[in-house]
Amino acid sequence: MRRAAIVVAGLALLGAAPAEAEGHWRSIFNGRDLSGWTPKVNHRPAGENWKNTFVVKDGVLRVSYAEYGHFTDEYAHLVFNRKLKAYRLRLEYRFVGEPTPGAQGWAERNSGVMIHGQAAGDMGIDQPYPVSVEAQILGGKPGQTRPTGNVCTPGTTVTIGGKPMAEHCRNSTSKTYQDGEWVRFEVEVHGDCLVRQYVNGEQVMEYADLRLAPAEYAGFKMDTATVAGQALLARGAAPLGEGYVSLQGESTPIEFRKIELMELKD
Repeated sequence: MRRAAIVVAGLALLGAAPAEAEGHWRSIFNGRDLSGWTPKVNHRPAGENWKNTFVVKDGVLRVSYAEYGHFTDEYAHLVFNRKLKAYRLRLEYRFVGEPTPGAQGWAERNSGVMIHGQAAGDMGIDQPYPVSVEAQILGGKPGQTRPTGNVCTPGTTVTIGGKPMAEHCRNSTSKTYQDGEWVRFEVEVHGDCLVRQYVNGEQVMEYADLRLAPAEYAGFKMDTATVAGQALLARGAAPLGEGYVSLQGESTPIEFRKIELMELKD
């Protein structure tokens, strides 16, 4: 009887989320300003919050295009200033309006949480995206099927179900969410080994074997002449086990709040 109780207790521990036992949640967005984060807007140097792309008001971080008028390719990333390896990141987001005039159709209601990415200062001046793995966030119009919590691979590659992902993006199993609807999103990262993504508490995506894919670098104009670019090239198709988190803007206003981090002991 006692042995059975020990076995049951052991199984209960194995079934519990290990991350909860290893750390605690802490806010990494103070709700007042961009402290701890660095903007990087395409064609602009790191640290320049061009045309107030990132705005904080009433405890909410907004990717704003109020001062743009027209959008060309000013893809923007707000990079958390600390390198991370194993962690859980959770936040709430919602799309809050129409795309900026000039935006590409695929970029409408499109954002992402970039994981294991470059530091803002390591990106080229004309580099639209960091080399990273993108936990993609999408919104849909009424009647449109457009899942969120997908995975995309700018300069990287992953495997899903033991098979290399051949396409650039893979849809998750989530439903479609509309403008104005707050959505809870969480990404659980274990180095280069495993990533799980959750939408409103339900797992919608899992992938593994995160690696660099140098053949893709030219496609988004990474400056390989820089020291940072040369260092990345020298790594070849190495495992991608750590890097920087960033929040993305691709032409449609989006808001983020309750941005929290739990570091793990992988």
